[in-house]
Amino acid sequence: MTTVAAAEVRTRVRIPLRFDGGPAVEAEAVTFRGLADGLEHLAFVLGEPGPVPLVRMHSECLTGDVFGSARCDCGPQLGESVARIAETGGYLLYLRQEGRGIGLYNKLDAYALQDDGLDTYAANAALGLPEDARDYTAAAQMLQALGVARVDLLSNNPDKAAQLTTGGVDVRERVRTGVFATETNVRYLRAKVEHTGHSLTLPAGLGHIAS
Repeated sequence: MTTVAAAEVRTRVRIPLRFDGGPAVEAEAVTFRGLADGLEHLAFVLGEPGPVPLVRMHSECLTGDVFGSARCDCGPQLGESVARIAETGGYLLYLRQEGRGIGLYNKLDAYALQDDGLDTYAANAALGLPEDARDYTAAAQMLQALGVARVDLLSNNPDKAAQLTTGGVDVRERVRTGVFATETNVRYLRAKVEHTGHSLTLPAGLGHIAS
């Protein structure tokens, strides 16, 4: 376990959230000072968090979260996470880590290489970039500033749990998200399963598309 520098809460403001035309979910957005990477990450407090809240660390995906891109599962995961956390009580950490930390333009360049046959990780490497550049130190700082020491982590990604634990936040359980596989994103999802050990069970009917 690594001791990280303390961050502090900067502001809190109420913001109703709505996804896919569904009912609004009441949330409190929290901003911070002193985050290790200097980025403007947000925490959303949803429902009534208990002593071991449900937490989702969601990396920003402009194409999926805002424009509904079918090349990934980010938008559906975000909507599902808000609904599930609001029901049980907890926190959504919205992390400004576009393209697994490589940025929007580089992500779109990687998409072009994926169209030529590379998977999402090989495309990053072909651009001379890390396969996954995300560091979750700031996420640990955010939770600690909110007084959270132990969580149930809503994630299929084992690296998120490992980094959060290293940052000083105990992960009691890693809770799987839903599987939002389609013909247009199954190859991307399969790469996450095979390359980085994401806990996803893909529908058998889509398997031939991901070969």
